[in-house]
Amino acid sequence: MTTAALLAMALVLDALLGEPDWLWKRLPHPAVLMGRAVSALDRLLNRGNGLVLKGALALALLALGALTLGEVLTRLGPVAEVLAAAVLLAQRALVQHVQAVADGLRLSLKEGRRMVARIVSRDTGAMDESQVARAAIESAAENLSDGVIAPAFWFLILGTPGLVLYKVINTADSMIGYRNARYEAFGKAAARADDLMNLIPARLTGVLIAVFTGQMREWHAIASDARRHRSPNAGWPEAAAARALDVALAGPRSYDGRMRDLPWVNPTGRKRIGPGQVAAAARLLWRVWLVFLLLTVACALLLPLW
Repeated sequence: MTTAALLAMALVLDALLGEPDWLWKRLPHPAVLMGRAVSALDRLLNRGNGLVLKGALALALLALGALTLGEVLTRLGPVAEVLAAAVLLAQRALVQHVQAVADGLRLSLKEGRRMVARIVSRDTGAMDESQVARAAIESAAENLSDGVIAPAFWFLILGTPGLVLYKVINTADSMIGYRNARYEAFGKAAARADDLMNLIPARLTGVLIAVFTGQMREWHAIASDARRHRSPNAGWPEAAAARALDVALAGPRSYDGRMRDLPWVNPTGRKRIGPGQVAAAARLLWRVWLVFLLLTVACALLLPLW
């Protein structure tokens, strides 16, 4: 069975089941286990001198463990590979979290803030409705790349070892890849590795959104906005989603009590937005997922013939 066929089954299984609470109440989620490994290496190595090299060593150990686990899962057969891939993809969970923000905003601004705080790291306590909506849409676009397209891409390229490797690097970046006093040096290797592994998937996600929504004629503007984004990769899906939904994203926001004057993405789009636009973003996630699934099925059918 081809890797593309395995991926297609995993995409469908994740879409149907998402993150079953009954299972993860009894067993630790693989992402939690990855986080524990990162935390253990952080405590062990993030001290003294030579922190850049120690961070690189930590990343190498994580990568070795991920590749080994991926190889074990491969040897267990296609059922294990499909189940592992479905667990490490996050389409249904992502849509549910984004839709929860839309539903929360329809109840009250306070509830919208509470829901969006689950999926973003910025300060949410003083957000107005438009800021809550923008944060949710930005998270939807970025996590479509990080949580669905990128892991699927590396599964297609390197099989289960590639998928597990991507997820552990992405987890490490989310935990230690910060430019602050504690992680500026130690987390550098994780941050650079995550940037590299998302280089193609982020742009692929932007293309999928733009093609599906008829925005490829705006690709020059999408690319221009993406290059001004604070992230080398997140700007691509965000810029494409902003034009697909006709909204302005990014812009000024607060992190750790400090306002940052970031440039707008699609500055001519609507800035006064609310739950309707967030719900539209959730629907966009499913539509792009369907396009990607159909492409994966086409690969599964055509590659053996080729």
